[in-house]
Amino acid sequence: MKAPLYNRFVLPEAQRDSLNVVLVSPRNPLNIGAAARAMANFGLRRLAVVAPFDPTWREARSAIGAPELLTNTVESATLAEAVADCTLVVGTGTVTRRKPEQPVVPLSDLASLVSQELARSGRVALVFGSEKHGLTRDDLSYCQLLVEIPTDPLQPSMNLGQAVAVCLYELTRRAESSPATPVPSATSAASSGRLDLLAEVIEEVMQAAGYSPRAMQPSNRHDLRLLLRRLSLSARDNRRILGLFRRILWRLNHIRR
Repeated sequence: MKAPLYNRFVLPEAQRDSLNVVLVSPRNPLNIGAAARAMANFGLRRLAVVAPFDPTWREARSAIGAPELLTNTVESATLAEAVADCTLVVGTGTVTRRKPEQPVVPLSDLASLVSQELARSGRVALVFGSEKHGLTRDDLSYCQLLVEIPTDPLQPSMNLGQAVAVCLYELTRRAESSPATPVPSATSAASSGRLDLLAEVIEEVMQAAGYSPRAMQPSNRHDLRLLLRRLSLSARDNRRILGLFRRILWRLNHIRR
C-alpha cells in the first residue's frame, strides 16, 4: 500500500534510532514534553536531556502522544556523555550575538548532511541549548557544525519545542531531494567519545612536555576539541593517532622517571 503523501518522507525505520535529539540544560519541563511530541510526530524516539533544571521533567503533560518516549529519555550529566557515540554533532542556534568557531550551515542544508552521515552508518546528534541562553561556547566545542534557524533579527530566539519541530520538519521536507548513497564502512567517522579520548591523551602529552602554563590549559582543551572535529578524522585514523600519542606520552614519562 502506498504511503500517504503527507508522511512518506519521514526517516526510514532502519535510520530512526541513528538520529538523536539532545536538549542541553532545559529549564521548562513543558518544552521537553513539546520536543518529545515533535519527535513522535516525525517517528523519532531517541531523546537525551543534559542536566535538566527541573527534576520533575518526566511528568511534562505536553508530551501528548509521546509518554513512552519521555519515559525512555536518557538523562546525562554532560553533553560529552550524551553525544559520545555520535559521529556527527550538529548544534543549533542563531549567530546574531555570537561568533561561531565552526562552520555555519543554513537549515536548508541540514537534511543533506544528515542523510550523508546516516548513509555511512553514522550516528547524528541534533543539539539544542537552554531557553535562557542557548548553547554555550563550551557546548559548541563538541559540535562539528552549527545550523542556523532563520529568524527575524528583532526576535532571534525561538521556543525550544518549536525549534525542535522546525528542524525535524526540515529534515523530512527535504528527504526526497537528499537521497542517501551508501558509503563503505571503512570511511566511518570517529565518534565524539573517541575524539574526546584522543584529546585527553594529547593534553596529557602537552602537560608532560611542559607545553603551556596551567592557566592556559582550559583554553587549550577547548581549542583542541574544536581542532579535532574540524579534521573530520575517520575511526581508523583516530585509532592510529591515539596510538602515536600514547607512545609519545609513555616515552616522555619514561624519560622523566
